[in-house]
Amino acid sequence: MKALNNIFARASENPKKIVLAEGEDPRIITAAVQCVAKGLAEITLLGEPQRIALQAKKLNLTLHNITIIDPQNSPEKKRYTEQLFQLRKAKGMSQQQACELTDEPLYYAQLMVHLGDADGSVAGAVYTTGDTVRTALQIIGKAESTKIVSSFFLMMMCQPFHDVQGGIIFSDCALVIDPDAEQLAEIALSAAKSAVTLLQESPRIAMLSFSTNGSAKHPAVDKVIAATALVKQAQPDLIIDGEVQLDAAIVPEIAAKKVANSQVKGRANVLIFPSLEAGNIGYKLAERIGKAQAIGPILQGLKKPANDLSRGCSASDVLNVIAITVVQAQ
Repeated sequence: MKALNNIFARASENPKKIVLAEGEDPRIITAAVQCVAKGLAEITLLGEPQRIALQAKKLNLTLHNITIIDPQNSPEKKRYTEQLFQLRKAKGMSQQQACELTDEPLYYAQLMVHLGDADGSVAGAVYTTGDTVRTALQIIGKAESTKIVSSFFLMMMCQPFHDVQGGIIFSDCALVIDPDAEQLAEIALSAAKSAVTLLQESPRIAMLSFSTNGSAKHPAVDKVIAATALVKQAQPDLIIDGEVQLDAAIVPEIAAKKVANSQVKGRANVLIFPSLEAGNIGYKLAERIGKAQAIGPILQGLKKPANDLSRGCSASDVLNVIAITVVQAQ
């Protein structure tokens, strides 16, 4: 757990303001209390204060040093409504619609981040990924340095039986369904930045395929080859192999046999999947059969951090994502 422990240590050294949109959910409340106790972040819970207090009482938790805001009764509601209207009026949003949406905790949370009242947001324990990503794109927007917002899972391989040890970035496993070559290259470039931010390691990227070094011919292989070339063109110093099969990406002995002049040499810490289908299946196989710990999905390519959760998440999962959000915000 060295990589995850490092993330927690870095978060506690420079805590940031994180807003949790689903403040009435018991998992969110539990993670918020744990987060404040560990000194990882300043937490704001959104929701109806009495419901939050009742849930906390049921959990036998005390909400010390946690801010609770009811969006419908917030003194900032007018300011936030005007900001949302200005952001979305060109898309046909009316003042009345902006007022109604500002009552929604998810919209309120992203407006807090956009306006600098929070440094990052976490949602998705109740809201769908589609809702979480859509509001983040509409309100926070893409970073100027990227063309596409994508996602990754931080997969922790820390069990004694794991041949590969430490953290590995899996991307994209939750958002971009069928990226073309240019989009796939953007996903790889964003994931490389995520590896530097979270793993504090030089990224070693494997552009995954069912082909290694020209062993198969197919348009799907051509896409990965083209994406690899675009990544090299954009950042010639990046360590990258492509196209490669998974075994050649993570097993040095197989890389030595299959990939002439390999840069990664079978030690990839960033795995780029050719489609969402492959990525989603891949991370779930690693999690469920390989017993890796999956943290995410984490969004990359936004102006400011706004991260997603699985609706099946635990309080521990929420805490991990909060810590990652803090480090992204730093």
